[in-house]
Amino acid sequence: MFKIHSRRTFFFVFLCFLLALSDSISAQNSLSRISTVDRSDGKGAVIRYHFSEAVDSFEVIQPAPDLVQMVLYGDIDTTGIQLPGYGDKVNQVILYKQDYGFGVDIYLGQGYAYKADAYPDQNGKHLLVGLTETNYQELDAYSQQFLAKTWYENFEFTEAPTPTTIVDTGSVTDSYNPVRDKLKFDKIVIDAGHGGHDPGNLGYKRSAKEKDVVLSIAKKLGGYIEENLPDVEVIYTRETDEFIDLWERGSIANRAEADLFVSIHADAFTNSSVRGASVFFLGLDRSDRSFEVMKEENQIYADHEVVEDLSEEDLIVYELAHSGNIANSERIAYMVEDQLKNRAQRKSRGVRQKGLVVLYQSTMPAILVETGFLTNPAEKRYLTSDWGQSLIASAIYRAIKQYKQEQDESYSLKATSAND
Repeated sequence: MFKIHSRRTFFFVFLCFLLALSDSISAQNSLSRISTVDRSDGKGAVIRYHFSEAVDSFEVIQPAPDLVQMVLYGDIDTTGIQLPGYGDKVNQVILYKQDYGFGVDIYLGQGYAYKADAYPDQNGKHLLVGLTETNYQELDAYSQQFLAKTWYENFEFTEAPTPTTIVDTGSVTDSYNPVRDKLKFDKIVIDAGHGGHDPGNLGYKRSAKEKDVVLSIAKKLGGYIEENLPDVEVIYTRETDEFIDLWERGSIANRAEADLFVSIHADAFTNSSVRGASVFFLGLDRSDRSFEVMKEENQIYADHEVVEDLSEEDLIVYELAHSGNIANSERIAYMVEDQLKNRAQRKSRGVRQKGLVVLYQSTMPAILVETGFLTNPAEKRYLTSDWGQSLIASAIYRAIKQYKQEQDESYSLKATSAND
């Protein structure tokens, strides 16, 4: 009887364990939808998180009048989640997976002054964010107490020392030295697009100027290079709000005998939902339609407003004469694309080959980076923010650092071969 009773007890305990395990497995909280609705009194809006269970805990801050950020703690499943579409009051909601749960950016519409507060719904499961109308002065003062969160890993620079390969070149002839020196990667030209009377695109609701955004990113990029790669000289095509002709931009790099030319731009489109970053290197897409698009995009408006285009023959000749530069341009372009996607968390629109005048004039590896769409309200906020510009610049910097390391290793091998 004792053995039978013991077996029954063991079976009962084991069954309880399985039930508890089942409850634990099914305890993952599901977030199936985020919805928005205007308040009935017309003085704000409510954002609803449709959870299957109450969230473990949450935080809400408002670091800018038009940006609300939340932290959602817990094991949250967002598979198949439905996010709200673009609206005047709530432009966009973006989720970022974190080790502890999710980070959330809520971009509010311009022209509205809403103070955000979060609280559980009466059903005990859903989470609500109330947006209450206030005056802009009060909201601006309120938001200044918060520091915007970045949902990206390793944002601060913690550069590890770059391994240095020491090559004994004592027996290399003096006649080789000038050639050897030119093989070093020690000079880069950074080109901030547009400037002066050419503002570039004006962004969402004509609220930003491309020329200002890209100049800020260019200077941040140059600063990272000067701080972390002191053996590389940084040259800017422009450091102020001035107009530089497209042909002159490449000529600046040629006169400096630069090792890399990086042109920085911000994109635009008639549909404000289009977003993402692209990287271009020079070449000819063979389709007739692509060539016509290239000609449209290569209009040069100089002071006298004469329009010039690259011909198809120009690009074919360039490809034949600069095949090595094109290969290296493609290499660095993919490095930049990877960093923008993985470090800056930008949607990638890919690496593309196109006949762009600003790249054509350069006689070294050259790329053009479209950092995002200023005509997309969320990307406009990102690209005009200090932290967004810093992330873009640091992503491009890391790609340049990686490319320089490859070039330095190649230089060391060439120097060793010459010594032998």
